[in-house]
Amino acid sequence: MCSPPHDGMAAPSLREAFCQWMYHIKLSRIISLVLLILVFVTLVNYHYLPKVESNTPNADIHLTRNKLEAFEDFSSLTAADLKLRIEEMSRIKRSVSTELRDLEAKRQRLQQELSTQGTKIEVLKSELSRYQTELERLKISVEQAQVAQNEAIQRNTPALAPPKQILSRNIPAILPSISTMSSRHCRMFSCFDHSRCSLTSGFPVYLYDPDVSSVVYDTFDVDGFLKTTIKQTLGYNAHLTRNPKEACVFIVLVGEALPSRPLENGRYHQSITIDTEEDDKDFHNKSSGVVKPKYKSPLNVTTLEKLPYWGGDGRNHILLNLARRDLGIGSGNIFNTLNTGRAMLVQSTYLHEQFRLGFDLIVPPMLGPPGGDVWHECAPMVPARRKYLLSFQGEMKPTVQSNSIPNDVPLDASKSYNQNSDDDLAMDNFAIFYLKRMSKMSSHTGAFFFQFECIPATEQKTIAPIRDWSLCGTDSSRRNILRESTYVLIFAPGNQEYVTTTLLQARLFEGLRSGSIPVILGGDQVLLPYSEVVDWKKCAIFLPKARVTELHFFLRAIPDADLLSLRRQGRMVWEKYLSSVQTTVDTIIAIVRNRLNIPPKAIESVRAVSVFNSSFVPLRVDPVISETEPEESLGPIEAPYASPAFKRNYTLMLTQGYEIWNDWGDPFSLYAQLPFDVVLPSDAKFIGSEHGFRPIGKGAGGAGKEFCEALGGNQPREQFTIVMLTYEREKVLLNSIAMLYGLPYLNKVVVVWNSPKPPAEELQWPDIGVPVIVVKAMRNSLNNRFLPYDIIETEAVLSMDDDAHLRHDEIMFGFRVWREHRDRVVGFPGRFHAWDLNYNNGWLYNSNYSCELSMVLTGAAFIHKYYTYLYWNWLPQAIRDKVDEYMNCEDIAMNFLVSHITRKPPVKVTSRWTFRCPGCPVSLSEDETHFNERHKCINFFSQVFGYMPLLNTQYRADSILFKTRIPHDKQKCFKFI
Repeated sequence: MCSPPHDGMAAPSLREAFCQWMYHIKLSRIISLVLLILVFVTLVNYHYLPKVESNTPNADIHLTRNKLEAFEDFSSLTAADLKLRIEEMSRIKRSVSTELRDLEAKRQRLQQELSTQGTKIEVLKSELSRYQTELERLKISVEQAQVAQNEAIQRNTPALAPPKQILSRNIPAILPSISTMSSRHCRMFSCFDHSRCSLTSGFPVYLYDPDVSSVVYDTFDVDGFLKTTIKQTLGYNAHLTRNPKEACVFIVLVGEALPSRPLENGRYHQSITIDTEEDDKDFHNKSSGVVKPKYKSPLNVTTLEKLPYWGGDGRNHILLNLARRDLGIGSGNIFNTLNTGRAMLVQSTYLHEQFRLGFDLIVPPMLGPPGGDVWHECAPMVPARRKYLLSFQGEMKPTVQSNSIPNDVPLDASKSYNQNSDDDLAMDNFAIFYLKRMSKMSSHTGAFFFQFECIPATEQKTIAPIRDWSLCGTDSSRRNILRESTYVLIFAPGNQEYVTTTLLQARLFEGLRSGSIPVILGGDQVLLPYSEVVDWKKCAIFLPKARVTELHFFLRAIPDADLLSLRRQGRMVWEKYLSSVQTTVDTIIAIVRNRLNIPPKAIESVRAVSVFNSSFVPLRVDPVISETEPEESLGPIEAPYASPAFKRNYTLMLTQGYEIWNDWGDPFSLYAQLPFDVVLPSDAKFIGSEHGFRPIGKGAGGAGKEFCEALGGNQPREQFTIVMLTYEREKVLLNSIAMLYGLPYLNKVVVVWNSPKPPAEELQWPDIGVPVIVVKAMRNSLNNRFLPYDIIETEAVLSMDDDAHLRHDEIMFGFRVWREHRDRVVGFPGRFHAWDLNYNNGWLYNSNYSCELSMVLTGAAFIHKYYTYLYWNWLPQAIRDKVDEYMNCEDIAMNFLVSHITRKPPVKVTSRWTFRCPGCPVSLSEDETHFNERHKCINFFSQVFGYMPLLNTQYRADSILFKTRIPHDKQKCFKFI
């Protein structure tokens, strides 16, 4: 060890000198020196190690570079040796190259085998997943089948079907007649024989032939038009029977009966007779001050009582007195003062003391056609406000008490009229005076059209039995005014003893036909037709006469939305119950049947005729399972299960009778199911009414796994039927059918074969696990898409084109959404109606991408089977004719129908905007005239309906957990929806 030098020591030695030098040297220099030594050692090793390696006996022969470097001089070799050396090296190169190629080929083979094995592994994994999914579905199916079996065992309610008839077997027994006073107090419980009308009788109706069984005097004739039309229209009614022994009620046509000899100008006298002085006293009835004319009724009571099934007292008989040409009091009320026994009376004019509420019927006069479409007689519903705010045309004819009515009455004149004990006349005259004064202010407050005297004056100045407003002008001239009137004024009869008159009913008929909202002044003292079932407050305005001074203010206060609602409801009531002889007769029968709580006859389905003959068996093949279908459990595979039918035969009228008459407008037929059926409370699904329900997670709820095991929702379990329209595209059709293999909740597939050529015998139909029924269409029509076939046993119908390709999860999601919106069209491709801005006078059909839609095409949409019946029995024939004319637009027509009935827009599901399969043949929708025809269809359909029923919507339906972050141990409702 070196130590530091000390002072006073001798000269240092060499070791000491080195130590002293090391002591004073800097650290940086030492580090530099060490690095230099390391570099030197590395270079020495690099130089000598290759030489040592080349002298090693086991050196690699392929290290040619080191070996060549061992030769100090190549120039000393001869050319021959050098050539041999080069050849040797070339041979070695070829050998190495061959070996390398062999190794590369082997490597590629091994990689290919590895890839093949990987693919097989993936296929096996996919098959394993499919089998696991199928196993889960089978387990779910078994569980559901066990639940259904237990429900069938525990079921304690009978399976209902259309009511089977239990009929009477005898004609009515002859009983003693009843007095006139007893007849005045008849009600259903006292004068009707319920024993002939069991709940399951079907309400058979017998019509006395009016050409054979006439009950009027020889000096009168029943209107020929009515006789022919009544027989014809009743012949179309499902309740008509030719066997009087089984009849529940018997109909007798009494009138309109007019004198056999017409008077001048083709007119008829009202049947008033004042033959003696005593009759004159009775006519004037001066003690009471009320006009009570004596009529000569055309009805021969003696002949009436001799009818073969009168039964002595006329029970269960309906006497029809239908006004048509003579709208006067005499023709409208021929039963007054006559003893008609226990028979029901049907006519247009009644006295309060005569009308038996809940027994007799008020009907409108027969001013319409025998039947058929009547939409062309109606005015458009828009604009809401028309040229005239209020209109009236009429003339008060002089009565026996007063030969004229003053034109102008002072404001304080009502006192003098009250003093004269003629309050009715005073009020009428005051109302006329005020209305005239109001019309003079129309330049500031709105236009009025009032005509209180006919122009030209009435030719025949007759004395009227009561104060009632006669009609002015012709039907055409009155219609022109009414089409330009927002409201039409209707006066109640001047005589308060009358509950209604034929003239009042005629004004109501004409106003509703033209879309002019009736304003009945004195509405608190009258009754309108069918008032026991029709809610007239939804389509007419009733005001006491005393409110005439507030009339203008009241009408101005009604907003456009309410105004159009009144007009729309009025048109529905007119079309369904008043417009024609057919609708009147059907309504009369329906009301009497409704009183007895007897359900109507079940509506007839269309019998499906197979396109194959009875001996032909089509070829079946296993379908090719699509590889594009996602591996996802969507529900159990069940045997075909028909929706429960006719469950509400005897309760529908009780619980939803109001809606049937006033919202749906169809009380004439019984349907197996309705989209408006009552929904049970949630707790009822678990307590007492659990039959058929399949709650998610048995009621505990859950995510995707539990969701796919049950339908859940608010309705019992059910299935759906696919209806597929096709025309000579067999390959496309079979491919579409094959894609339905394994689809849960599918009941059957109905193929509507629109081609006149039958399918080729060699066609191989895919066996998809459910029945595939090919139905022959009578003719090529797109309307056939909505035929209500009897083989459709489910409420849900999936209408599909033969080239519509939908994934199973899309179909299942659409079905689940439809179950919550049963009264609407639920589907995939959305379209909308757009206003024509170029001409500003109509609508255009638009298929562009839009954030607002109003239609869902029925080429891929769910609808309720109920709407297929309405399409053929409720929709005007003109619309179906237009579909046949263009071979287009049936989907638009169905959207119009559903939106009109429900006043709701359709529901679009998923993001899909189109559904055509790639590579399919060109369809009708690709034709260049397709859109032009659809423009015309929309405008024509809106003309038929009287307004545009389509409504816009700005949302679509996606599954609840779509795009929602959920825990890893949970599944979404659908993987891709």
